[in-house]
Amino acid sequence: MLDSIPSFARLVAELAKFPGIGQKTATRLAFFILRQPPVEAEALAAAIRELKAKVRFCSNCFHITESDPCPLCTDPGRDDRLLCIVEEPQDLIAIERSRSFRGRYHVLHGALSPLDGVGPDELRIRELVSRLESGQVQEAVVATNFTVEGEATALYLARLIRPFGIRVTRLAHGIPMGSDLEYVDEATVNRAVEGRREIL
Repeated sequence: MLDSIPSFARLVAELAKFPGIGQKTATRLAFFILRQPPVEAEALAAAIRELKAKVRFCSNCFHITESDPCPLCTDPGRDDRLLCIVEEPQDLIAIERSRSFRGRYHVLHGALSPLDGVGPDELRIRELVSRLESGQVQEAVVATNFTVEGEATALYLARLIRPFGIRVTRLAHGIPMGSDLEYVDEATVNRAVEGRREIL
């Protein structure tokens, strides 16, 4: 039925590419956009174009930013001795929302997953090692997700970081196993950061 309206079908197909958005939800969103005044649809399109034109990854921590280095890397109030390592920018945002960490960050952009072809070379691990070689970092807080891939990445990082003489800690459990940081409430993230433990 929708194939007879190519522009509508194309929008549904594009929306269905979003994570967690199936065909039904994509169709519902397309109808919502169709009902909006033209100015609202143009605002959405303009926001997407601006995002793609302006937002990039910080060359230091690899978080999203419009300025390089990002505001988190240039903030003089942050502790250079503490480095929190996360899988994705969303995880960094979850920790920042908890207001429990005042150090620096490093975003890996994924987790080790040999079955999916994701090894150390596909992550920002080489850049992490370069940061550790500066000698400023005294504690690395491994804040990968509590999934099989996140745990494997945490163990890999602990073995990689320890020879630098840097204390390696892991967020305390309190965050449920199998969960992603971006979906965990602020109080739980706060407790996990405060109760971090050393990886043995």
